[in-house]
Amino acid sequence: MTISSQRILVTGGAGFLGSHLCEKLLAQGHEVISVDNYFTGRKRNIYHLLQNPRFEAIRHDVTFPLYLEVDKIYNLACPASPVHYQFDPVQTTKTSVHGAINMLGLAKRVKARILQASTSEVYGDPAVHPQTEDYWGNVNPIGPRACYDEGKRCAETLFFDYYRQFSLPIRVVRIFNTYGPRMHPNDGRVVSNFIMQALRGDPITIYGDGSQTRSFCFMDDLLEAMVRYMDLDGDVPGPINIGNPGEFTMIELAEMVIRLTGSSSRIEQRPLPADDPKQRRPDITKAKSLLSWEPKVPLEEGLTRTIAYFRELVENGGVEGVR
Repeated sequence: MTISSQRILVTGGAGFLGSHLCEKLLAQGHEVISVDNYFTGRKRNIYHLLQNPRFEAIRHDVTFPLYLEVDKIYNLACPASPVHYQFDPVQTTKTSVHGAINMLGLAKRVKARILQASTSEVYGDPAVHPQTEDYWGNVNPIGPRACYDEGKRCAETLFFDYYRQFSLPIRVVRIFNTYGPRMHPNDGRVVSNFIMQALRGDPITIYGDGSQTRSFCFMDDLLEAMVRYMDLDGDVPGPINIGNPGEFTMIELAEMVIRLTGSSSRIEQRPLPADDPKQRRPDITKAKSLLSWEPKVPLEEGLTRTIAYFRELVENGGVEGVR
């Protein structure tokens, strides 16, 4: 790997993962440009970076072309939780597809290496377990989650067509459930849901019988893998699964959150949503081999750090007015 100071664009740079990525790249000595339309990203996530002379924030929607001079592009722009991506499903698909076209066009023009933040949702409700990168998935193309699932699948198609047709240096990562500080408190994801419910003393809502599983990767581990991958020279387009293969049921997660918050919340069961996958666990053999990477942060440690963030947010009244 060779690392030198570069100008790097992060789309979705004011989001949960994007803001932490901007911090990490700045710490490495790079110039960083954050692009965000602030639909789910929040100004408060990057406010502390604005005084850094190597950081720039631009309000822009990636469904429109962008003209910059950069060396690398991390394309993270897209609502990533069902609450947000189902709010305007047409716009979600456009963000994935038009956004990919525009960022790929930019990368082609300036000859930049570009990374696509894809998702484990491309596997749908998987018929194989754990999921390897050569599994094509089991996705409902007309369901309520399709705007995100199929949008990301189409974005991958575009990335690989640009790679084959124009020899564009691409990197595609499939991100499995990731959590940590700066998650949106109202994003409807299981970790933020459980923590907020526990801190408020509300019932912890579990869909179905709670036996469905997820694998939870702390943000620090994920970002380390992404940066290693982008700094890796050679023809390595991917896709690569990035996630934590440790598997937990929703019941186990709820009980851990209740214990770590000291909450008196009860567990309450509700009907399972449409197309909600029963199992999700990455096979990270490729990431281990190519990147010499595997996650290090145990779930209990990551949850403790995430709970501290949400607790401070609640105590300071930063939940309702999250902008």
